[in-house]
Amino acid sequence: MFHNSQLSTLNSHLSTLLAVGLVALVVFQSCQKASLSENDSSDSDPATDANLVVVVTNKGLTSTRLNFAIYDKGGTRQKQINQQSSAADFGSAVFQLPPDTYHLLVLAHSSDGNPTMTNPAKIQFKNNQGFTDTFMHYDTITIGDETQTLRVSLDRIVSMCRFVINDSIPDDISQMKFYYTGGSGAFDAATGLGSVNSKQEMKFGVTSGHTWTAFDLYTFLHQQRGTIHLTVTALDDSGSEHSKREFDIPMQQNQITWFTGPFFHSQSRADKWTIIPKADIDNTWLYESYYRY
Repeated sequence: MFHNSQLSTLNSHLSTLLAVGLVALVVFQSCQKASLSENDSSDSDPATDANLVVVVTNKGLTSTRLNFAIYDKGGTRQKQINQQSSAADFGSAVFQLPPDTYHLLVLAHSSDGNPTMTNPAKIQFKNNQGFTDTFMHYDTITIGDETQTLRVSLDRIVSMCRFVINDSIPDDISQMKFYYTGGSGAFDAATGLGSVNSKQEMKFGVTSGHTWTAFDLYTFLHQQRGTIHLTVTALDDSGSEHSKREFDIPMQQNQITWFTGPFFHSQSRADKWTIIPKADIDNTWLYESYYRY
């Protein structure tokens, strides 16, 4: 039989143990969640326990971020590793996985943050992160008892409109806003094509008096070819609209579409075109096309 004092002491000990257990559970769950988040702090598994090493082999890759994600056969994300170019291990990731079949996604980009990667059919970038040149590798892998090293090459999956203003920026203009629909800010890892209907927006600071100003706008097309509807607005220091114009621009995956003309001052049709400097032609893209407005 326990006396009241003994029961009180026992209850106190049990309460303490329960509290410690709850704290440990919360910490454990927090650690588990961190390894599956879009944060920059996720690390590779310890190399001593690794049974999968993934190495990106693209030479001259200028992307500032890499994301490595592992999904099970049902599409549920199991692990994710995020890297920035300043990291010592940038370009390689180490995983420890139970033997099974998985899907591997490796993504390279230069956005201001990591995309949402919970669902491989909807890898989502947001307007406040920015849309940039994006490369991907997606494959099915089988993990067994032996450690394996996969060397992967990433392929470009975006389309890019290079919008060029070839007349001078007025004195009262400090920013250009580009709002476009018809593409997607998210893609399906299985196809590399857009998977949602997005309203994308990018803003760029400009310098008054500057001529031949270029703006790069990226999107994931829903098919290999498509058209975006683009609204371009010039803004002054207060954010008020100075002028606005709309365009329909044909696009193609892995293509730069040059769209060049005078935005602020009317010119004759014959004077609109500006010769593209050879230094600005990027031969890493599969296609380039040229239009005037």
